[in-house]
Amino acid sequence: MSVKLPKRLSSKKKKPPKDNAQVEALNKLGLEAFWTTPLDPASMLDISTWALENQSPLEPKDLPNAFLQRLWLLSPDARSPCCKPLHDVVNNDNKSPKEMINGFGESQCAINPLDLVTAVFMSANTFLRQEMTAHMVQCQFAVPLVLPNIDPEEPSLFLLWPLRGVVSQWRSHFPDKNREVHEGNLASTYMPMVSCVKLGHCGVSKSQVLNNLINGLRSPSETFLHRGMEGGQLPRRLSNGLVEIGWYLPTGDTARDIFPVPVVISNLRGDASTHEKYLRLLCQASSAVVVFCGNLREKEKQLLASCKVMASKLILIDLSDTDKNENRVVGFADQNLEENIGLPGGSVLQGRALNEEELANRLCDTLKDLLPDKLKLVTLEAAAKLADELGLNVDEGAVCKKAMATVEEVLKGLHEGSAQFREKQLPLQGPLWSKLGEIEKEERKQRHKGEEIDPQLQQEKKDILVELRSYKMTPAMKIFTDALFTTDKVERTCFLSWMKLKLQLLQTEKQNSSQDLFTNLQTEKKDGMLEHCDELENGADDYLGDSDSFCTDSTFEEKQTEEQPVNTELQVSEQQFEIGHESEHILQEYTERTTEPQSQKEHLEFTHDPVIEQQLYTMSNEKEIQGEEMIENLVCSEDHISDPAFKDQNCHLESGENGTLNCQGTQQDEPELTLAESDLTTSAQQETYPDVSFEHQVASCSQPFEPDSSSLGLEHFLREMGLIFELTHINPGSGSQNVLRLPSIATDLLLYGIPLELMDGDASNIPIHWLGCVFAELKRRLPQEQCRTRVLTNLGVHHAWNAEVLSALFGVKLPEGRKRSTRGVYMVALCVPDNLRKDMECDFLLLIDVEGFCSDNKRNTLLYDNEMATVATGLSDVLMHNISSHAGSKWETNFTVIVNALLRIKECGSMPICQLLTQDEELNSVLQALQLKRVSDMLQTETRDRETNNADNHNAKTSVSITCVKGPWYNMSLSEPIDTQYSKAVLNLKKNLFGSLKKCAAKSEATGLPEFMSRLCTVWDAVRADSFSIGLQDTDIALAFSLLCTELSQWEDSLMGHMESWLLGAAKKIFATKAKDLDATIQNDLLIKLKDEGREEVKTEVDNLRSKVESYLMKDDHLKMNTFKTVLMSNMDDLQERVTEEIIEKLETVTESHCSSTQLNKFETLLKKEQESKLNALIEKSKTTKVLFQDTELEEEFDGVWSDMLSNFDFRPSETEDITVRVTDIMKENLINRGLQKHMKKIEVMGQKQESSFYVSDEHFGYRSRLKHMFEDNNRLQRLEAQQVACNIIEEYNQFVADKVSLSADFSDSYITELLQNVEKSLKEKSMEIRSAFEVDLKVYLCSRACQDFQKLHDRYAKDRELLTCITAAKSTYLAEFIYQFRKRDQCQRLAQVFTSMVIKPTVLDYIYKPLGMQIVEEIQGHAQQYQSPSAFHQSLLEDLIKEDCFESFLEYLHSYDNFRLRKIQEKVAAHLSESTNLDKWRQQRLGKIVGKFAAAVSETAEGTNGVLSDTKPLLERVCLTLERDGDVDVTRASLDGPLFSITTEWDRFITCLMELLAAMRLNLAQEFSQNADITQLLQCLSIQPQDSLFNRVRGCDKQCPLCKTPCELLEMGHEFHRALLHRPKGMLPHDSCSLSGSSSLESTTEGDQGQNEDTHNMSVVCRGLDSLYPEWSISLEDPNSQMPNAYWRYVLARFNDRFAKEYKQEPEKIPEEWKKITKEEALYSLKEAFLSAQC
Repeated sequence: MSVKLPKRLSSKKKKPPKDNAQVEALNKLGLEAFWTTPLDPASMLDISTWALENQSPLEPKDLPNAFLQRLWLLSPDARSPCCKPLHDVVNNDNKSPKEMINGFGESQCAINPLDLVTAVFMSANTFLRQEMTAHMVQCQFAVPLVLPNIDPEEPSLFLLWPLRGVVSQWRSHFPDKNREVHEGNLASTYMPMVSCVKLGHCGVSKSQVLNNLINGLRSPSETFLHRGMEGGQLPRRLSNGLVEIGWYLPTGDTARDIFPVPVVISNLRGDASTHEKYLRLLCQASSAVVVFCGNLREKEKQLLASCKVMASKLILIDLSDTDKNENRVVGFADQNLEENIGLPGGSVLQGRALNEEELANRLCDTLKDLLPDKLKLVTLEAAAKLADELGLNVDEGAVCKKAMATVEEVLKGLHEGSAQFREKQLPLQGPLWSKLGEIEKEERKQRHKGEEIDPQLQQEKKDILVELRSYKMTPAMKIFTDALFTTDKVERTCFLSWMKLKLQLLQTEKQNSSQDLFTNLQTEKKDGMLEHCDELENGADDYLGDSDSFCTDSTFEEKQTEEQPVNTELQVSEQQFEIGHESEHILQEYTERTTEPQSQKEHLEFTHDPVIEQQLYTMSNEKEIQGEEMIENLVCSEDHISDPAFKDQNCHLESGENGTLNCQGTQQDEPELTLAESDLTTSAQQETYPDVSFEHQVASCSQPFEPDSSSLGLEHFLREMGLIFELTHINPGSGSQNVLRLPSIATDLLLYGIPLELMDGDASNIPIHWLGCVFAELKRRLPQEQCRTRVLTNLGVHHAWNAEVLSALFGVKLPEGRKRSTRGVYMVALCVPDNLRKDMECDFLLLIDVEGFCSDNKRNTLLYDNEMATVATGLSDVLMHNISSHAGSKWETNFTVIVNALLRIKECGSMPICQLLTQDEELNSVLQALQLKRVSDMLQTETRDRETNNADNHNAKTSVSITCVKGPWYNMSLSEPIDTQYSKAVLNLKKNLFGSLKKCAAKSEATGLPEFMSRLCTVWDAVRADSFSIGLQDTDIALAFSLLCTELSQWEDSLMGHMESWLLGAAKKIFATKAKDLDATIQNDLLIKLKDEGREEVKTEVDNLRSKVESYLMKDDHLKMNTFKTVLMSNMDDLQERVTEEIIEKLETVTESHCSSTQLNKFETLLKKEQESKLNALIEKSKTTKVLFQDTELEEEFDGVWSDMLSNFDFRPSETEDITVRVTDIMKENLINRGLQKHMKKIEVMGQKQESSFYVSDEHFGYRSRLKHMFEDNNRLQRLEAQQVACNIIEEYNQFVADKVSLSADFSDSYITELLQNVEKSLKEKSMEIRSAFEVDLKVYLCSRACQDFQKLHDRYAKDRELLTCITAAKSTYLAEFIYQFRKRDQCQRLAQVFTSMVIKPTVLDYIYKPLGMQIVEEIQGHAQQYQSPSAFHQSLLEDLIKEDCFESFLEYLHSYDNFRLRKIQEKVAAHLSESTNLDKWRQQRLGKIVGKFAAAVSETAEGTNGVLSDTKPLLERVCLTLERDGDVDVTRASLDGPLFSITTEWDRFITCLMELLAAMRLNLAQEFSQNADITQLLQCLSIQPQDSLFNRVRGCDKQCPLCKTPCELLEMGHEFHRALLHRPKGMLPHDSCSLSGSSSLESTTEGDQGQNEDTHNMSVVCRGLDSLYPEWSISLEDPNSQMPNAYWRYVLARFNDRFAKEYKQEPEKIPEEWKKITKEEALYSLKEAFLSAQC
């Protein structure tokens, strides 16, 4: 597969299917178009070949391509139906599951994965199905066997053709025998087939049971898709009725293997009751049928009973979930199903209580009991016949039959042996062609040396040419070429595919038979009748004749009823006749070679196998067949039997592919069967049963396989075809018309993907004329501009899986020389897609593969290997070395061949870019790869363009890379899983190869096909002449050069290490430059100096290295030639240049890094400073306004700081860009999109100096418009309107520019696009009769202004772009830090404020005001004597009362004595406080002390916590404790108990905030203290009220006289008797206020008898009466002076007698006239005398 064909293979299209659910599913997958035009292998070019990434599907229509791409990469998730949407799925809460499934939108799994596989198979043609099947089998996926038809009314399709290409290996188990490796085609190999179906609803997953059954102890693999996988629960639309098959292949390890022999397992999807035809097919075609039975209805019960009639072995699994007998599996058979329908015991498994894994174990045990000898062996080929008989279509129809019959005609005679066939039918590839090549090489060598041509050589060449001229095309080649000339491309494709497959199958069978050591073949006679095979195992000859259905695919169906081979019967009869003689000859020859019959007889008895006995017994009861069939079966049975376990089958007749019998399994040179001649002559009356020996001598399958020199492949026929055409140039005029058309056929094949052989490796010759004509034809067919080519070559030893590697990478099919003797250089052509042509600068990628390289160490073969390697290398642009770890001791030889090829091509002046591929990570592979890498690196030096820049040189030097791909090629068995990293590794390798091809485009121009042919001729001429300085048979030079490369690599490493050390020192010098000295001139001078030093240091080191190399060359005899010295010295020059470049680049990088880091640090320092300033302002604002800033507000504040920084920061100047070109390009595109290309010349003035204003002109108006408005003042109004519109647009532009410039971003092209859109929008809104020139001129004017306006913006940002980019990228980080710092500081500030207000300030105020009250009291007492004692205070009160002369005061005094006294004290305190100057001093002193104590406590607590983020609560508690302990201060700590202060903050910042707040508090309090404070507020702050303290001090005794309420005047504490100094007269209190009437008597007596002493005795008597009433009071009138103090109260009563009466609402007292005469001074005098006398 290479180039996608321009049209389909078939001209007849399928009818479009009817609309149904299946068609809907295809449409949703985007496959509706491929139903009528199926996908073919060429489609994989677009899907997989050029894909470099495993892209996830975005929608259901991407799933088929994703499936195929992943499948080609052997990805385990290839069948995944999941899509990865570009956006989040919408909310699907309101949708039902059915809507979600049908919509495909909400669910990521778009379809059931089984439907996906089925849909792709339905949409593919047969050839693509075959490739898909091969890849699926490699992935251990189940593959379709019966594919349902999209139209339910049409029959399904049995897929046999895709399975024919499936080949695998296995090892069967046999006791006491060696376990040999078998390789076979799984479609034709006999093995047990176990089919699994389901009847009724089952609770377990049948597919999961089968997966567990197959996996066993191996790593789990999902062979069969099941409902537990992604998308498995989605309903199936396409795959109901699908029959899948998977294989279990033993590995030979009894501990791991589940079954001892290969087993094929089929799985019918859906309920078998709805697919009876498929059930009937499986029952008849299978060795055993496993039925998973659920709850059965009557129809299903009858169907189950019929299965026993059809099936060889029936196993039932009861999964019913009900207890009703009529619905249970065993219920309808009276609880004994085994006896009822004749099943043996143990055929029913109870699985209702088991899960999938347990059920698989039970089923496994049952099957183990039946294997290997209790189940019949079947083939899928035989099953295809049954499918045809049951009405299913088989995908091998008439076209296929015809092609297969043609293949049989071509291969007629191959049974004689490959060597004999090649000698008879392919004679041109014989010794003549090889000898002719050798003679021409000798002639070239002699000419190159200037010698005369040897006459003997000339004669030999002449004789050879004479003999070649007598060549006539052989029958095989005649048929082969005629088949290629057919106009039916489908038939030709089928012919080539089947011929390739057929030859591969024959090769596989030959390899298997060559491993078997058959010792005898025993025949037995039983009743004169020969057993015949079962219906599945015979009759294959008439199957092909009867079948008329190749496939329902359009690929073949149009040929079903026409072009049947008319000579089929004749061919059959002739071949039957030939088979008899051939078989007799082969068996006779084998018998003659047998030299030890006795030992073989003993060995035969030793190898007696019970499996064979069982098969013989089974077949002994069947009807006889004709003797001719026995012979045919006997001879042909070996074509199908590849496993000794199955060779006991009675000579099964192979289902011939073209209606004939195939007898290629036995060959004359390698006999496999031994039979007595007498047995052959009487075969019609005998029954023959072979007893087979199973002793094998084989190596492990993982070891490299040595090719068979006598094998045959399609490439040999194509080679012969080329040589036939080459003869036309040896013998001009001899070629027929068909022969001359062969280059056209070869071109067709090349375009379809069939490789073209460039060099015959067996003869080491090139058919130059043939290739020239093919390339000429290819060039003729292709457009001249699409002939650029690049060449990618894969070069690896014969066991390195070269063809498989290229197939994995590009999907191409190349001859596999690993197993055949194919030796040669092959080429396929791939058409490069458009998206890669520009990068690769080529149209075709030519893939070259070298097969059979280094297959043995014979001298002649080594010479041919050197020639092949040299030719392939010389043709290559990119050379991939494919390294295999299995080379072993041959590695040195292989390595020398490769190195010699590289050296020779290097000598020619060219060198491909090399890539290295290793297939494992073993030490041997790694060492080989490293060694080849060193040589490749060394030789690629001169191939680089010396004039290219340093970056290109560096890339070329480092282009050689090593990629490891652990492919599936080692594990040819399906039992081994694919490496999980395989897909990724293949894509990585492909990326490297494509990267190298792109570098080729940068290195040199791609050549055309003629140039490629010319290069081939040039290289071939040089090879034939052996004109290289290194001979084709020389091996020592390559080894010596390789050793030198190794030494040089070590020397280079030492040099690089030395330069790294030097660079380290230079970097220290650069970084030692201080920021203040970072001047551009200083830094540039330092850099220049270091560069010079670096160059000199590199030169010195490389000179030392040159000396070492020269010394090495002088010592080694093999390397003394100038060629190597030139290469090595050139490499030294390159090394010096490269290292110097790296050093200079690193110096520049270090310098730039230092400058950038310095600039960045400077920027961050300034930014931090600006941020700090802004943060402080914001914190202060937050503290002042008590407002919490939002993040958006903080972002705005930061943006302001950021803009100022970018505007003011001193960036280093860098190159600026003129944006005029960019603006002009956008304007051009706009004009084109608007269809205004005619005004394109107007934009040429953009960027030039424009007029300051835009003016409307007549040009802007059309002729009709001007004519219409001609009489309107010369079109003035229209012009004014247009001018106004233009002015409005210009104003909008000005605002637009202002908005864009204000953004902190560089100029963008989108600005101009948006500007133009705004203009168009504005003009569209205003309808005017104006031409397009107005729009264009206005746009040009605005764009010209934009060039100037935005250039300034661009210049501002065109400074140190890397730094600007760096800091711009970090803006979000700076912003986050800004917000974080504000939040932390604000939090810290607020926390400090709270602590200050809730703890510190209350404590400070308490400390200040707590002693202040007592200080005020003491000061008052010191200044006012009346507050020294109670009596003094009382005297002062009475004095103040009489001086005040206020009745209300006397009244308050008499009735509220305590309140009166307290009020007087308060007034005194207030007056004192308002007059005192010590109050402020006292508070300031206390304030200073307490603040100092707080500061000391905070400082002590802050020790050891500086800069640490801490929990503030425990730290603040420590502050309070310290203050209480050391400062003797009572701290208010109640608020600390809550969570308010449990905040983590930066302690030192918190301390700073706290101290700032403490200082602010002190300042505020000091200012407050210095001001005239409100006395009331001040007194409220005092903990001790001074008025209360004074009151308590002057209070005295609280007792009052019971008669007149006068207070007691005694000062002694605890006195028993109370005495009043001044009793009050009657009338000063209400009459009812006295306790006794005696008081008035006392006052009356005293009043009525003044001046008379005769009443004194009576008064004493009265007083003595009072003493008895109030014993605690002392009331006495005996004092001669007792009458005087009464003058105070008599004055008061006389003064306010009427007021008292009015107040008390009583009559005024009658008082003596003398009382009215008492003056104020007398009253005061009497008061003083009274208190003075009391003190005495």
